[in-house]
Amino acid sequence: MLRNKMVPIILCLMLIFGSLPALESAHADNGSVSITATSLNVRTGPGLSYPISGSVKKGEKFSIVKEEGDWIQISLGGSKKGWVAEWFTAKEATKTAVSPAVSPKADSGSGSVTVNGLRVRKGPGTNYQVIGSFNSGQAVEILSSNGNWAEVRTNDLRGWVSKEYITTKESKASEAPPAASAKTSGTVNATSLNVRDKPSLNASRVGQLSYGAAVTVHSQSNGWAEITYAGKNAWVSAEYLKIGEKPATDSGKTSTPVDQFTGTVTASQLNVRDKNSLDGSVIGSVSKGQSFRILDEQNNWVKIEFQSGKTGWAAGWFFDKKKNGPTAAPSQSVKNSSVSMLHNGTNIRKGPSTSTAVIFRANQGDSFEIISVEKDWYKIALPNGASGFVAGWIVSVKGTAPQIERPGAEKHTKNKTIIIDPGHGGRDNGTTGVRGTLEKTLTLKTAQLLYDKLRAAGTNVILTRNNDHYISLGSRVSSSHYHNADAFISIHYDSINDRTVRGMTTYYYNSKQKPLGEQIHSSVVSKTMLKDRGTRFGDYHVIRENKQAAVLLELGYLSNPAEEMLVNTNQYQEAVANGIFEGLARYFKNK
Repeated sequence: MLRNKMVPIILCLMLIFGSLPALESAHADNGSVSITATSLNVRTGPGLSYPISGSVKKGEKFSIVKEEGDWIQISLGGSKKGWVAEWFTAKEATKTAVSPAVSPKADSGSGSVTVNGLRVRKGPGTNYQVIGSFNSGQAVEILSSNGNWAEVRTNDLRGWVSKEYITTKESKASEAPPAASAKTSGTVNATSLNVRDKPSLNASRVGQLSYGAAVTVHSQSNGWAEITYAGKNAWVSAEYLKIGEKPATDSGKTSTPVDQFTGTVTASQLNVRDKNSLDGSVIGSVSKGQSFRILDEQNNWVKIEFQSGKTGWAAGWFFDKKKNGPTAAPSQSVKNSSVSMLHNGTNIRKGPSTSTAVIFRANQGDSFEIISVEKDWYKIALPNGASGFVAGWIVSVKGTAPQIERPGAEKHTKNKTIIIDPGHGGRDNGTTGVRGTLEKTLTLKTAQLLYDKLRAAGTNVILTRNNDHYISLGSRVSSSHYHNADAFISIHYDSINDRTVRGMTTYYYNSKQKPLGEQIHSSVVSKTMLKDRGTRFGDYHVIRENKQAAVLLELGYLSNPAEEMLVNTNQYQEAVANGIFEGLARYFKNK
């Protein structure tokens, strides 16, 4: 009897263990991730509240076990597993995921791009590398989707794009074209034009069109034009359409090639690098007033031929761009950008000049959508449907639009000697953020960006370190004395056990240093909108032993999860560098 009872038990065990290889292969099919942070904490569960069980390093690769929200469980070898934050990883697709033999999903098919310069990425997310771009009207084959991202390909390129800017082609039977007599051709003449579901600024935004995009206008009402967007009727402001003008048909394209633009250098001296990043090596320099044909543009950097046969990348915000033809496109990208007022009673004017009439007044914290950038002014959309202009140096910017400097600020820092001291380095990591950010890495990033801005303004700038090396406190101070610095700025990020604490603090040691600290502090706070923790006395070696005007900046708390994410963004780093730059200019102006 016992033998008979054991038979079903043995069969069950065989079924269970027989399925284990299939389970293992299922895990293998989840793909893998590589770590993008210098050092990333591994936790016991999917959240910052779970204990830290270990850490992984930049470039290490791990198999994905499963995902939960913004967290990924990875295999650490054997039976050991752990959770890491998804935003500090880069997914690597499995072979089966990228094989052309995979049967298409239900949403596969063909489509077309609705904007110019649509970025194509290696994976479904903005953290993946940009590998190319598409222009408006370009046909693509849709292979698969992941959330708000679509995997597409053409004969030349395959990658992931935002679904928002892809129109899926429907069957001819389902298409009901409007009467031919009601149609009018139009072309977008703004850098970026919002598309809304109703003819109102309060209506929901359903997408955007770029400069030069061709549209068919079905009707017009109270300054709005009805168009077809993503297969549905939508509305755009008629003010930013050239209605009745058909786009050129000789090439079948509506986009303007980048190399049809010429850029004139606006900085005193500007570094040219071997890639479009501050990480690139300096391979040359150009001077104010020189003009170059723009060969390519990526992430606010422009590619130019700076010498005969030699090309390189330079910061695009130091170029005045003009189209090589009768009509110039707006020179700066303002897609998904807005301005926030820094003061109560800010004047909004009729034109881009203080000599034009004030048509609206805004208060601190009021936000407005940017329509375009004209010289040192932003053209913004007002609540009543009209537009106006605000001076770029009295607002903060959110989005891709450039932060405009106060005109003439560079003349106050020109020929001054500034020592920039990125805190920590080498064996001294400084503090480590809750998400793994190393203070020594972030201080160097901020310092290098500030270095480039000051150099471009004709300032004599010295970095106490330009790589991940340990520098003693005494050597940092000696550099200030040796170069007879006009100002010494030590850059740091803060940390405390209380994770709710946030904001910026500036330290000085004596009364000689206080004015420098006050000017830089107020300027950075106004640019970044960080909580103001004040300018105060601090007994730190690099300012205590320094005979020159010296300050130490704590530019945010890495111990605060939200602030750690903020200070790592390019927008924040740009705002900090601008704030320090303007603070220095004010200090020297008033000295």
